[in-house]
Amino acid sequence: MSAYDRLYVAYLYYFNEVRDYFECHEVMEELWLEEGRSPLYQGLLQVAVGLYHHANGNVSGSIKLFSAGLDKLGPYPAHTLGIDLAKLVQDSSLYLERLRRFNDEPFAPYDLDIQILDDELQGLLDELKRNPPIHDEEDSHA
Repeated sequence: MSAYDRLYVAYLYYFNEVRDYFECHEVMEELWLEEGRSPLYQGLLQVAVGLYHHANGNVSGSIKLFSAGLDKLGPYPAHTLGIDLAKLVQDSSLYLERLRRFNDEPFAPYDLDIQILDDELQGLLDELKRNPPIHDEEDSHA
């Protein structure tokens, strides 16, 4: 039995590999509800949705989600859930600072990476890359 929930692994796959931040939201929301609404999972979800909003031209929504996500992620240890959470918080904080100056200094959306620190988690991600989830277009983005 893995220490990592399959939905968490799927979130990391969609975040780092596919760059589908909407799908990140879908799988993490399911996990968040299953796991009793953990602020950690919600913060990870909100960072992904912040990236999603910026990519879709909703800068104010992106600022709101990054701010909320960072508030939730801040208290957690630097290395949490097999990832370098401190680096994600740092990268997200920089992104948020840039968003707050967006009217004066617009910039194109760019991807963030979640650095994997745990070998088991990396192995699960590698397995998911070899056997990607099959997407039913009827189910996705509904």
